[in-house]
Amino acid sequence: MKIFKLLPVALLFLVASCSSVRVTSDYDTTTDFSKFKTFAFYKKGIDKVEISDLDKRRILKAIESELLAKGLTISEDPDVLVNIFTKSRQKVDVYNNNSMYFGWHPWYYGPNFGTHISKYTEGTLFVDLIDAKTKELAWQGIGSGALNTSGNVTKKEERIKEFVAEIMTKYPPGIEK
Repeated sequence: MKIFKLLPVALLFLVASCSSVRVTSDYDTTTDFSKFKTFAFYKKGIDKVEISDLDKRRILKAIESELLAKGLTISEDPDVLVNIFTKSRQKVDVYNNNSMYFGWHPWYYGPNFGTHISKYTEGTLFVDLIDAKTKELAWQGIGSGALNTSGNVTKKEERIKEFVAEIMTKYPPGIEK
């Protein structure tokens, strides 16, 4: 009977883990990140990104907001250039549940056993900060997670902000939440 009490907690954990963003970062250890006070977007690189212009603007607006919150300012003569790159791929998760129990299921109430297949799109966002003087990559943040493909624009904007906010927690290096 205890398993039935734990089932909602396990389901909540599973749903929460699906919505998370996995983040990593890398950086040049010789870079003095405290010298970066101003930024600009690297238009030539951003123009090559193969996503909709609407999503590009959403991502850039979220990055701008995060950098401004960290004390950087936008400049025509920046210390750092911001570039982005994206990837996406279709993922399929297969869950085998060979035990029989009664419980809630999205399509019915009753025995819940068998194989369940979940398809979704996983996206990866790369945020590059390039030293404007040396033209070398100084920092890169990478976030991966399930994308919102429901067509709900508000949820899409929230997900993009979540991706960018999680990535930017890694910048500057050594100062983590």
